[in-house]
Amino acid sequence: MLARIEHNLAVTCQPVLMSHPVRWLGLILLCAAYLQGAAIRFYDFGGAVAEVERYGLTPARPVAAFIILIQLGASLMIITGFWRWIGAMVLATFTVVATLIAFRFWSMPPGLERDLATNTFFEHLGLAGGFLLISWYSLHKWRRGERDWT
Repeated sequence: MLARIEHNLAVTCQPVLMSHPVRWLGLILLCAAYLQGAAIRFYDFGGAVAEVERYGLTPARPVAAFIILIQLGASLMIITGFWRWIGAMVLATFTVVATLIAFRFWSMPPGLERDLATNTFFEHLGLAGGFLLISWYSLHKWRRGERDWT
C-alpha cells in the first residue's frame, strides 16, 4: 500500500519537480548564500579584509579576494553546468574549511552562543553534503557521456 501511495505521489509531482525551472531554482537557492556573500565582500572589500583578519588568516587582502573568487566562480560553475562537479567540490571543501574556522562550538562555553554555533556548524555540513551530491550526480552523468550544461 505504501509503495502505491509513493507511486501515485511520484507520478503527480514528477512533471513539476523534474522541470528545468525547478532544477535551476534549486541550484540558485543552493548557491544563494555564496553569491550574496561574494557580492557583499566585493562591495565592502574593507569589511571582507577585516573579517579575514578577525579569523587570523594572512595575508588578509589576497585571502579575501580569493574567497570572493571561490564563492562567485564556483557558484556560477554549478548554476551554468560548466564543470559543475568541480564547482560543487570546491564549494563543499570551502564550506567545510570555513565552518571549521568560523564555528568552533567545541571551544565555546555552554550557553546560547554555543548552541547557535553548533546548529550553524551542522547546517553548513548539510550544505556541503548537498554540494557533494551535486558532484556525485554530475560525475555519473559525465561517465555516461551526458553533458551537464543546463
